[in-house]
Amino acid sequence: MPYIKIWVHLVWATKNREPYFNNKALRQKVWKHIKANAETKGIYLDCVNGYHNHVHCLMSLNVNQTIAKNVQLIKGECSSWINKENLIPFKFSWQKEYFAVSVSHSMVQKVRDYIHNQENHHKKKSFDDEYNQFILKYGFQKFDDL
Repeated sequence: MPYIKIWVHLVWATKNREPYFNNKALRQKVWKHIKANAETKGIYLDCVNGYHNHVHCLMSLNVNQTIAKNVQLIKGECSSWINKENLIPFKFSWQKEYFAVSVSHSMVQKVRDYIHNQENHHKKKSFDDEYNQFILKYGFQKFDDL
């Protein structure tokens, strides 16, 4: 049996970065659902949090998982659930793109702390600023549909 520990920090936003989650109770309900749904699919999400228009997850991949498939399963089911539960008064969807960066085992706690601290973090920095910082820091190509 292989021993694998691959940590990934995921970030994705609502379609057009609309602030659909501007209610703390709604955010917590959605993040709790994302984590519970991932667990039913065998996806280990260490932590989930976000702010008005985006979500952060710290995920550990197992031997049979890919980032793309896990993100598809999480985002697809979540948007369907939000619409089915009428949590948003109109059709909800996530943006198509997402960030995924590897996290060394020695940095896992720092990423956890960053994810758990989203509310305070975004009192000082907008998601647009955070997005641009990620683009520069990780050398990503910027896409127009974000």
